[in-house]
Amino acid sequence: MIYALDTNIISYILRGNEDVKKRWRRGELNGRQSVILLIVYLEIKRGLLAAGAKNKLAAFELMTAELGVDVLTVEDVDLAASLYSECKGQGRLMDDADLLIAAQAISRGCTLVTNNTKHFEGLKGLLLTNWV
Repeated sequence: MIYALDTNIISYILRGNEDVKKRWRRGELNGRQSVILLIVYLEIKRGLLAAGAKNKLAAFELMTAELGVDVLTVEDVDLAASLYSECKGQGRLMDDADLLIAAQAISRGCTLVTNNTKHFEGLKGLLLTNWV
């Protein structure tokens, strides 16, 4: 199992939330890889830069060096467009960033770790868990 860490989960880790950090490390000890998706990388990086949070930015850069950043493909964007169409047909709208995060997690077979499970529920093929 591969965990795709959502923006809010990385924020918890960077803020030192011990429960979330323990779950993340426990997963690593059990051979579960974690990845940072490209849109999540953007959301974290822009927030830390805008806040001038140099220490958290340094910690995030170390985390990124350890885990890497999984880049988007045209297929991910196509899947996000399909998800948008499905959601719109159900009278439900999601922003582009969340659609891209979901599509990338689905296409990689990742479990999306998020504190916002209700927002992502109902997307076909998306596995979700909450560590908070």
